[in-house]
Amino acid sequence: MPVKTLQQQVDTWIKEYGVRYFNELTNMAILTEEVGEVARIMARRYGEQSEKVSDKQKDLGEELADVLFVLTAIANQTGVDLQAAWDKKMQIRTKRDEERHRNNEKLQ
Repeated sequence: MPVKTLQQQVDTWIKEYGVRYFNELTNMAILTEEVGEVARIMARRYGEQSEKVSDKQKDLGEELADVLFVLTAIANQTGVDLQAAWDKKMQIRTKRDEERHRNNEKLQ
């Protein structure tokens, strides 16, 4: 799905079902909360913490989708074109890191 379509889908959902956007600071707090849920799964399922029985039912994909939804909502309400921002950032990363990781002995 194109990023522009994702932004439109989130905007439509918020206007139809969410009534309106939460303010930017509220959405930032919600984003932090959602990232924390991803971190909890990662630390317990893939890290060294033991996973509680109640955490074994949590779906990492759903939690990542929650992060994407709130991140997209923040982009929408602040006027960020995520596709343009993504394309620009990938160009910067590619130019900056073109040889960096290949030449990193730690990654060999």
